[in-house]
Amino acid sequence: MADVEITTNAVLDPSAASFASVKGAELFSYLPAYYERSRIMRVDMDRKGTEMDALYDALDETFQQFFVRTATWGIDLWEQELGIVPDATKPLEQRRAVAESKLRGGGKFSGAQVKNVAEAYDGGRVQVSFQPERWNFTIQFVDTHGIPPNLNDLKQAIEELKPAHLSVEYKFSYLLIKEIHLVKTLSDMESIPLSKFAGGAV
Repeated sequence: MADVEITTNAVLDPSAASFASVKGAELFSYLPAYYERSRIMRVDMDRKGTEMDALYDALDETFQQFFVRTATWGIDLWEQELGIVPDATKPLEQRRAVAESKLRGGGKFSGAQVKNVAEAYDGGRVQVSFQPERWNFTIQFVDTHGIPPNLNDLKQAIEELKPAHLSVEYKFSYLLIKEIHLVKTLSDMESIPLSKFAGGAV
């Protein structure tokens, strides 16, 4: 019986085909060396790897919902758990800040507690000082210039947190004309709203 030579397109130079899937390339690396030049096995592993990529992405995304600071679609569940009325018109970062401050707000009322809650909203340093002779305390924003965009949410959280007999004041930091040299470019300057400057419009 004469030998019959069979040709197939299943063989190619390994460098000629790359993997679209990260997991596909990993799966292919586990195969025996004689599959190295097989296009069929490359395509097979790439397709299976694509499904695994999607699975791992879904798992990672779900994992992020377990933390307020990284939650996206899961922020609704956090708000429901914490008794917060959802407001879909607010930016996601503000909704996260409300939820995080609610988590930080438990325990005995103190300056440290107020600072912890306020910094959850602002994302920067906050100083809290008490004026017991006036039954008052002050929250001063140190790192943020101008009025924080979610100040009303913070005020509501503080009202729920503080004893009824204490009043609260808010102090803000503004850019001064003499600090203009800190702005590097004209484009940076134009991007700063007037509300961040002392005497600027809110």
